[in-house]
Amino acid sequence: MIYFVESFYSFQGEGKYAGYPSVFLRFGGCNLECKGFLSKSISPKDKSILIGCDSIRAVNREHFSHLWEKIDSSKLLIEKIEDLIPKNCKPDIVITGGEPLLYYKETALIETLKYFLNKKYRITIETNATIFIDFEKYPIYKDIVFALSVKLSNSKEPYQKRVNKKAIESITKNVKDYFFKFVLDEEFIKSKKAEKEIKDIIINCNNPTIFCMPLGSCAKEIEKNAPMVAEFCIKNCYCYMDRLHIRLWNNKEKR
Repeated sequence: MIYFVESFYSFQGEGKYAGYPSVFLRFGGCNLECKGFLSKSISPKDKSILIGCDSIRAVNREHFSHLWEKIDSSKLLIEKIEDLIPKNCKPDIVITGGEPLLYYKETALIETLKYFLNKKYRITIETNATIFIDFEKYPIYKDIVFALSVKLSNSKEPYQKRVNKKAIESITKNVKDYFFKFVLDEEFIKSKKAEKEIKDIIINCNNPTIFCMPLGSCAKEIEKNAPMVAEFCIKNCYCYMDRLHIRLWNNKEKR
């Protein structure tokens, strides 16, 4: 059974395939909280201020339970995606969250992936890369693009919880395409922690593609952190990536 939060059609705002038209499928549930990101949301339950990631509706079931739908059928997931695909268009399909790999063994997800891979869609799973996948038992994931958003200490998560090198190594050695993306702010870069922590995470990867993005839940915050992140990328030979959806829509839902 999968907790489904929302689906929508937009374009990818981050990473290697930024700008591509995409259908997003967002699952509920996460094994991290990332309160260090300081994104603020108002609880629909009691109007309290919730602090954490910019997709907190897919993390905090207590306050957003009205959005969480139980799904146990690939037919329902496939319909949600197909209903959003425009005519004469073959968008990317992006599975995100929360942490979608919480459900990687679920038949409904596996059958959905098979259905769209057979139709030659490019599918990306956005993950914090803390969950180990048995690629021999579940080989379908070898044909998926993985966006590895491994969390750094600015997330305020402890190292042993946010970094699983066995899981990272398994993904990078088995899938056809992957890339890393890290969210950075000016203070974190100046502290020298960003450079050290990223190198620690990618140490066993063979020539990985690394995107660094400015922290921010609105265009103003992105603007503040962007110059320092850009200089950091130039220095370390990483790829700079703006966060296009936030720059345009200030983290508006379903964008």
